[in-house]
Amino acid sequence: MGNYMVLLGRTFRKPENAKMYYRAFIRDLELLGLNSLGIVAVISVFVGAVVTIQTAFNLDDPLIPDYYIAIATRESIILEFSPTIISLILAGKVGSNIASTLGSMRVSEQIDALEVMGVNSASYLIGPKIAALIFFNPILIILSMGLGLVGGYLASLGGVMSIEDYTYGLTVDFDAYHITYAVIKTFVFAFLITSISAYFGYYVRGGAIEVGVNATKAVVSSSVAIIVSNYMLTQILLV
Repeated sequence: MGNYMVLLGRTFRKPENAKMYYRAFIRDLELLGLNSLGIVAVISVFVGAVVTIQTAFNLDDPLIPDYYIAIATRESIILEFSPTIISLILAGKVGSNIASTLGSMRVSEQIDALEVMGVNSASYLIGPKIAALIFFNPILIILSMGLGLVGGYLASLGGVMSIEDYTYGLTVDFDAYHITYAVIKTFVFAFLITSISAYFGYYVRGGAIEVGVNATKAVVSSSVAIIVSNYMLTQILLV
């Protein structure tokens, strides 16, 4: 914990060269954000469809209007699936990438070379990654919400329920604060994914085997941090 706080302190120091950091930010924006669009899109559409089908199966009661299926699907996707489950997926994809990249740089002494040149390696290597994911993660999550609801629409085309009931259910008792709540969570999750993964990668000691071990630890620790913080944020923001 002590090393983690020290690393964060070094990460958020004023950059020596703003242009160099900006180029790193743009590079990480593509690596961590844009390259995750495909997997987020595919998972969101199919999970939205599956949630709709399963909800319809469990609400198969003549006393419950069909549009309640769309309400349940909407709330499941916006409140929990998109912000939390997608962030857990990104913890595996992005977190392992960050940890293994920094770990490889550590064992190959590239980080030491940066320090010798007078560059704050923590700030240069980690700061842009944190900024990039915090900037792009809300975009991914909002996209996931929309595609998840599209997936539910596609499921309704398959006969699960009528299109009219589905589209009507999406608007019934809609609370825009739920999207605000989800976006707030994504900022926190993005910070946890990048900072924890960077910590495990930056402090690797040993060789290639240790890089792999620490990448696994980064994914596990980030996932646990997301789950715990999800509970705490839900208590604070919704209860």
